[in-house]
Amino acid sequence: MNDTSILLIDDHPLLRKGLAQLIDEEEGLKVVAEAGDGATGLKLAIELEPDLILLDLNMKGMDGLETLKAMRANGIASRVVALTVSEHKDDVAAMFRAGADGYLLKDMEPEELLSEISQAAMGKLAVDDRLAEVLASVLRPDTHQTSKIDLLTPKEREVLQFIAEGDANKMIARKMNISEGTVKVHVKRMLRKLDFRSRVEAAVWWVNSRR
Repeated sequence: MNDTSILLIDDHPLLRKGLAQLIDEEEGLKVVAEAGDGATGLKLAIELEPDLILLDLNMKGMDGLETLKAMRANGIASRVVALTVSEHKDDVAAMFRAGADGYLLKDMEPEELLSEISQAAMGKLAVDDRLAEVLASVLRPDTHQTSKIDLLTPKEREVLQFIAEGDANKMIARKMNISEGTVKVHVKRMLRKLDFRSRVEAAVWWVNSRR
């Protein structure tokens, strides 16, 4: 199985280098590129289409939120996890609504941080435990999507179910006996139809709607 490709976007060189070293020591994860600002990060994300992007929130110039919005506007389907010092509810809410797939804090213990990054690499929600209550309020399901479920094709519904179970695209492709590229197409169409920005939003909504 190929390693999960990771792009680091952070304007602190020392933190970036330390994080890259930590990640590269973990089996199955590989940092393929680094960027010190949002604009460069966006360019690399478009060029490389990595599996996972770790994105700093507070950067000079193009900040993390702007960068994330630009990524989603450019159709980048990579999983994006914010890695920041901010625990502010508004920042958490803004990032998830812009399409983030996780939110981690920089003061986490290295082992815990690596564990969460590995979870994100597998397509699962990566969120610092201290933000659990904030996340619950941010991702409270909205019923306006309920009627839109009928817009999904059977394949798109199947993909959504697998996403809700925490499966990454590679695993979904294997289970459905289709290519990973086809899975990505289904995910993009499903998110657009349901008016969601990220897999996390879709998964949380789907799980809650089944209750």
